[in-house]
Amino acid sequence: MFAARPPAKVNLTLEVGPLGDDGYHALRSIFLRIGLADRIGLGLVDGVSDRVAVGGLPGAPLDENIVLRALSLLRERAGFALPPVEIELDKRIPVAAGLGGGSSDAAATLMLAQACWGIGLSSAQQAELAARLGSDVPFFVAGAPAGLVEGRGEIVRPLAAVDGEAGVLLVTPRAQLSTRAVFARHDALAAPPPGGRGSVSDDLAAALEDGLTANELCAWAGRLREANDLWPAAAELEPALPELREELERRTDRLWLLSGSGPTLFALYPSPTDAVSAGMSLVDAPADRLASMLLHATNLSGPDPAWRHP
Repeated sequence: MFAARPPAKVNLTLEVGPLGDDGYHALRSIFLRIGLADRIGLGLVDGVSDRVAVGGLPGAPLDENIVLRALSLLRERAGFALPPVEIELDKRIPVAAGLGGGSSDAAATLMLAQACWGIGLSSAQQAELAARLGSDVPFFVAGAPAGLVEGRGEIVRPLAAVDGEAGVLLVTPRAQLSTRAVFARHDALAAPPPGGRGSVSDDLAAALEDGLTANELCAWAGRLREANDLWPAAAELEPALPELREELERRTDRLWLLSGSGPTLFALYPSPTDAVSAGMSLVDAPADRLASMLLHATNLSGPDPAWRHP
């Protein structure tokens, strides 16, 4: 069986453009790969149809799972019959949490299935299939440690890795937020286009290309805290989020950011050790609001977190 560890990501910035005639928004976002990964295995199986078995964290759908759609598109592109496969997926990345776990699984499926079937697509063909699967998938297919992602997600400019072992502390409420619902609420709020911070993504991309250390990345938090246009919509759909962010900032003396469409909040640290210490301090004196939440402290490479709770 062929195996992979599909990683999660966080959005350091997320700029949402106007709704286009095609029903999609033009996006600009800095993606950062982090050290939290699912487990996926894929191999040939006797039978007439593909099978997927999902374990680990709850919430991943069995029917219409994105990994099955990845297989379908790959067969369509190949243009000839390919034998059934079985996929074993162990979810370690929280589902519907703004961390791109499903998209990363789909990208890994595209790669593993090609190896299993003994076929090979060009980079352009893989990118085209990735764009059809979802807006986060092209970033994971590109395999970069960070990237400036634009358009509907199909334009990926790979960026250099952060210099040194930065730490990331994630807090994920149990409630899931639908990306579709968050975007719909964003449109309903009719917020004016962002004004003075439109260059945050460009500035951060340039800084990463120049060589950004972990400490320097942490110093960006002041500019990044409000650099996610989906925050107002996510906060309205999940009213506990603003209170949670306020509490986390008070208890850690750090600024906390929203990843993607949420509900995961995260803070940047100069090292994984610092992120672990901060996470442990939160659960040592737990508040009622944190009792049911998932916490992960990671580096940027993984594949497993340095610490998690529970």
